[in-house]
Amino acid sequence: MNKKYEKSEINIFRLLWKSIILFIVINFGFIIFSDVPYGKITLYNHLFPGRERLPFGENPDKSFSMTMNNIDAMISSHVISQSSKKVDEYRVVIIGDSSIWGFLQPPESTLSGKLEELVNFTCEGKPIEFYNLGYPSLSVLKDLLIIDKITEYDPKLIIWLVTLESFPKSTQLDTPLVKNNPILVNNLIQKYGLEFSEIETKPNDFSIIHQRRNLADLFRFQLYGFMWAVTGIDQDYPEEFTPAQRDFSADESFKDFNKSELSSQDLAFDVILNPVKQLDHIDFIIINEPILISNGKNSHLRYNFYYPRWAYDQYREIINKEMADSGIKYFDLWEIIPESEFTNSAIHLSEIGQKNLAVEISQIIGRHCQ
Repeated sequence: MNKKYEKSEINIFRLLWKSIILFIVINFGFIIFSDVPYGKITLYNHLFPGRERLPFGENPDKSFSMTMNNIDAMISSHVISQSSKKVDEYRVVIIGDSSIWGFLQPPESTLSGKLEELVNFTCEGKPIEFYNLGYPSLSVLKDLLIIDKITEYDPKLIIWLVTLESFPKSTQLDTPLVKNNPILVNNLIQKYGLEFSEIETKPNDFSIIHQRRNLADLFRFQLYGFMWAVTGIDQDYPEEFTPAQRDFSADESFKDFNKSELSSQDLAFDVILNPVKQLDHIDFIIINEPILISNGKNSHLRYNFYYPRWAYDQYREIINKEMADSGIKYFDLWEIIPESEFTNSAIHLSEIGQKNLAVEISQIIGRHCQ
């Protein structure tokens, strides 16, 4: 006897309603896991080799890299996240802006690459290894975001290169990496007692709908690992570039500051002083990085595109005093590189410029290790 089965009709409205409820639950349930470091799930340093510098790039099809907001994913892709397995090295981390990251330069021509070539001595009886953790954008708060994350990888020495443009308090929260990591920034403000108001956040900011771009970027970034592994390319190198500006109008402005009114209260020194004091198990060396000193039109008014002379001169007086009063090791290398060795920016060095800077810093490290 054949059994007859009655086909149940699909209720499209019931199915749609259940789907909507399920999506709402998953979307807002994702908020609960906003603190979970899922960015650490990576193919780099496993299936693919780790990267020599943090991912950055606006043309990923040529650079095989991309700009992203998840700092855990950025650092997990870097060779430093594999270095925790090495106990026989003296780990030196280089922190700073795009000049440290190395615009227009392959990894071996950056400051950390040149230091690897030059330094042949040991520190505390261990060989020295350098890690490039510089990242494009000028902000000491952005630098601290990275520093706070890499402390778990046991750096022995952090060399932190800074410049006036990275210090104004009024611009610290404007950097994309800072703006897109409000929870991490608020944690830094509390942890280190920084003089900033916390960034306002809403729970909905961390739902899947609001985080869909970041989640997609995490997946795409893993795919670029194939081409990185094959080519070693992590930057789009243009055949030509516009040289840094050398001639200027008779303009002495610097942001919203009135001439000769720059003070230590305008600059975010607490972003350096407080963490260096708290992270007393790590040695720090602060370096005022080289800048282009123009000899062009109106160069008696401006050093370069970024800085009128009055503002930069006052900044140097202020930072020299702040570092001396704090007892932090500080070196002012602002004028050691000739104008000819800057490329497309008043802070970006040529390969020769990077080597000259590396020579100076290697001597500083040598004295530190004695």
